[in-house]
Amino acid sequence: MKNIFLTAAVASAALVSCGTVQSLVQNTFPYTANVLVSTGVPADKEVSSTATASNIQTWFGGNNDARIKDVRISDAKVSVVSPAGGSLNAFKSIKVYISSNGTGERLVASRSNISTDAASITLDLENTGFLDSVVKSNGVTVRTVYELKNQTSSDMNLRVALNFSSVPAN
Repeated sequence: MKNIFLTAAVASAALVSCGTVQSLVQNTFPYTANVLVSTGVPADKEVSSTATASNIQTWFGGNNDARIKDVRISDAKVSVVSPAGGSLNAFKSIKVYISSNGTGERLVASRSNISTDAASITLDLENTGFLDSVVKSNGVTVRTVYELKNQTSSDMNLRVALNFSSVPAN
């Protein structure tokens, strides 16, 4: 009976330590983009804003030998930076795409039917598979596409924050 409990305890400790080791070696790296929504943007029309992912370039850009793999989008959030106290209630939908030189554009996060007075929302992640080839390439670009329910009464600045996760390559 003691052997069963001892075996169970050792197995539990091994499983917990494997999870701990994996969480220690898993990397998370951020990307943020600013999007200007002008007062002249019409309602019920998709509008696009593109930004170069310079901080992703700092991490890995152009380095196909970067010692990471299994890169995925792990979190996507949109927040109102200005005006102070602004909300996302004017937005109908938001989509975020990522691409790089030599790769096609891929939808990584989106939200439709936005109905909130909050200043930030978490976007729904798309099942894009691994993004290794995109983040390891030169010229990583993030394109934000949004549609308004109604025109804004003043310019708005949004921050799109993406977090990517990866594991070390062997």
